[in-house]
Amino acid sequence: MSLYSEIIDSLNKSIDPENIFLENESAMHNVPPDSETHFKLVIVADDFIGMSKLNRHKVIYKTLSEIMKKIHALSIQAFTKDEYKSNPIILNSPDCSKKHP
Repeated sequence: MSLYSEIIDSLNKSIDPENIFLENESAMHNVPPDSETHFKLVIVADDFIGMSKLNRHKVIYKTLSEIMKKIHALSIQAFTKDEYKSNPIILNSPDCSKKHP
């Protein structure tokens, strides 16, 4: 199973998401083709109601604790349904340096 699928499956099992957007951004980095090292996650769930941004990230990192050992980076944007409806701003990931040693 791909890491992409593992991330989606794990989140669906522990959080009740309205929507999950997961993008493999590894190609933006200095890694071999078809790598799964850098991901961007946008998740919408009412499980996050009353939680700070930090606590939302903690819940996600705890859910993905074993998977995080296999990847380098995970960008997270976690919204409640109402937050997403009122202001669905999805941040673009910055271009990363692809310099080779």
